[in-house]
Amino acid sequence: MELFGKKGFDCTTAAEIAAHAGVTERTFFRHFADKREVLFDGQAVLLDALLSAIGEVPRNAPPLDTLFRAFRSVCPLLEANRPFSEPRQAVISATPALQERERAKTAALAEALAGALRGRGVPGEKAAIAAQIGMSVFAHVTGAWLNQAAPGLTERLDRAEQDLRTLI
Repeated sequence: MELFGKKGFDCTTAAEIAAHAGVTERTFFRHFADKREVLFDGQAVLLDALLSAIGEVPRNAPPLDTLFRAFRSVCPLLEANRPFSEPRQAVISATPALQERERAKTAALAEALAGALRGRGVPGEKAAIAAQIGMSVFAHVTGAWLNQAAPGLTERLDRAEQDLRTLI
């Protein structure tokens, strides 16, 4: 983040990142496919946490309830990660190619959530719609929270869920 902040994402090389981290370029590429993945490496942890949380929700819970319970369960993880996530978001916001990558990663998360809902017996289209809507709300809320810490993430998520239910 320090290098991206100083030089910008596009002007920072993988070799510079490796040197700054005190590892070889080869070691860097063992951990990351490319320098973009430095910014998106936490997605697997987030996905695992969301899928685990979905598994703990009673099977008779409606799809949106299931998703919002899962989203709430990862709020402490995201709050603890804020010191990394805030500058990360600034780098992404300043780099159009990274914005596109973030949208692709968000879409992949939504598809995984839809798969988890289907695994709970939610019909295909209904699962896909719920996951798309839920993930859009979750991404919006976390982005707004990263731009301004107050109100807190859980409170923002609660408000957004109520707003969504009003809209529906």
